[in-house]
Amino acid sequence: MSVAGDDADPIFAALGDPTRREVLRRVATGGEQTATQLAAELPVSRQAVVKHLQVLAAAGLVATERHGREQRYRLTPGPLDDAVAWIAEVGAAWDDRLARLRRHLDPDPPPAPDLG
Repeated sequence: MSVAGDDADPIFAALGDPTRREVLRRVATGGEQTATQLAAELPVSRQAVVKHLQVLAAAGLVATERHGREQRYRLTPGPLDDAVAWIAEVGAAWDDRLARLRRHLDPDPPPAPDLG
């Protein structure tokens, strides 16, 4: 597999929490935002949002940029692409296994229809 499972661990750990997924969704759909702006839309404190954003940043899913006294958070989609690639590779491996099992269980499949 081209995307090592260990490389994806922080991404999946970050996405494992429903509040973090919602924070990430809001950053993804709303563009750059501060923790205060995000907390105003969520049923958690600003401090909780900051902690969730720190986990998302450690996983590479958000980046911060200072604007005066404010920290603004924005989506960095690259790690999501890596996670999706890992999921696709694992899914393809299972598809191959299931196809081999199907061939093993039904060694004489019906002939393909003649289209010519």
